[in-house]
Amino acid sequence: MTELNKLTIADARDGMRKGDFTSSEITEACLTEIDGAGALNAFVHGTADIAREQATAADARIKAGDAPDMCGIPLGIKDLFCTKGVPSQAASRILEGFKPEYESTITSQLFDAGSVMLGKLNMDEFAMGSSNETSVYGDVVNPWRREGSDAKITPGGSSGGSASAVAADLCLAATGTDTGGSIRQPAAFTGITGIKPTYGRCSRWGVVAFASSLDQAGPMTKTVRDSAIMLQAMSGHDAKDSTSADLAVPDFEAALTGDIRGKKIGIPKEYHMDGMPAEIEALWANGREMLKDAGAEIVDISLPHTKYALPAYYVIAPAEASSNLARYDGVRYGHRATLGAGDAIDDMYEKTRAEGFGAEVQRRVMVGTYVLSAGFYDAYYNRARRVRTLIKQDFENVFNAGVDAILTPATPSSAFGLGEMKNADPVQMYLNDVFTVTVNMAGLPGVAVPAGLDSQGLPLGLQLIGRPWEEGDLLNHAYVLEKAAGFVSKPGKWW
Repeated sequence: MTELNKLTIADARDGMRKGDFTSSEITEACLTEIDGAGALNAFVHGTADIAREQATAADARIKAGDAPDMCGIPLGIKDLFCTKGVPSQAASRILEGFKPEYESTITSQLFDAGSVMLGKLNMDEFAMGSSNETSVYGDVVNPWRREGSDAKITPGGSSGGSASAVAADLCLAATGTDTGGSIRQPAAFTGITGIKPTYGRCSRWGVVAFASSLDQAGPMTKTVRDSAIMLQAMSGHDAKDSTSADLAVPDFEAALTGDIRGKKIGIPKEYHMDGMPAEIEALWANGREMLKDAGAEIVDISLPHTKYALPAYYVIAPAEASSNLARYDGVRYGHRATLGAGDAIDDMYEKTRAEGFGAEVQRRVMVGTYVLSAGFYDAYYNRARRVRTLIKQDFENVFNAGVDAILTPATPSSAFGLGEMKNADPVQMYLNDVFTVTVNMAGLPGVAVPAGLDSQGLPLGLQLIGRPWEEGDLLNHAYVLEKAAGFVSKPGKWW
């Protein structure tokens, strides 16, 4: 029998219904893999007892013949999602010991569909990072290695634990969140598929907030078909989230026809960055040819405000973070600093936040507080918001001109080594988001698909950007790209 932890969602679903194996058997295979994968540091809170209980219930449901597609599928849940009675720390010391008394809407929907929770996954603290090096749990390690090297490399961030776990077959799929590229960049770095849906497609209720107007949850999976299946279970209107869209959820899997003849694919000239590695440029050119061979029309387009996206993002995101993170003060839940005899309440706030937040979170809170302060609000925050509107208009103009999807690289490089950027200017790390932040700024859906290997044997991904609310069409384009690229490489097991 196939190693059950290596199954895709689609194969597991079909096999369980045929009676070839059970959810309990797949779950045990995954739990065994997780136990032997401590070197990756992907799972940080195990929930084996919950997983076994959910798998048993799923098996009964499948036997009864009324099981949804996600029933019995073992998943990893990013530590940003609140899970009832299970530590939900957002990889931060300040939320140490926090066990929510409620379930996030998305995990509720997944569990209602019969999915199995194997445990909570590592991430960058409060989702702030592009390398998973800001976590209180320590660095996540990418299961891939450079050819001929034992050096540890980053899985990307902030959903690094999710990416590493899926790539290493510790789970069949995982939840991720994407504020500036945190699903798509780690997916590209680890050779898996990740989709950020349209802003408002998936509920944010019960997901620890970073930047509320940018955050969006999505699936991280082994294939495009798996992303379609899982996204359907995660999507839908939620009255508890005022930004959730009251729209019907289409059948995303049914949209995977593999036919994109006559579709227009835009290639934005502004994404040809100075100093882009030749391998990324070649991969992008290959992607264009693949889509053209499938019958699509390739057109050059312009997104003129792209060059302002990264600076505008790094004003808006920290500003919203500074506001969202004000609630972590040591009063109600999580970490509280030990106080001296003469300490007042202000001292408690200061000490708690200094001890509880890591350096990157402190940096972004300070930047955010600065750009929102009197005298700088108009110069920075309002100007960034205006730029955001222009970025959104660029995309609207392109889509109104008949373009169906936009093809870009997913990242400016393959995965870099852990520690390589630690002492660099933080802006160097922020540049990892250069191809992904525009999608969040405009609220659009974007998907990263593995499309090849670089000269060091590391995965490289391409990104497709779609029209708002047309994730089905976007996933169909990704499906065609996936089939044409034929990416089947897996990391050699060293952990």
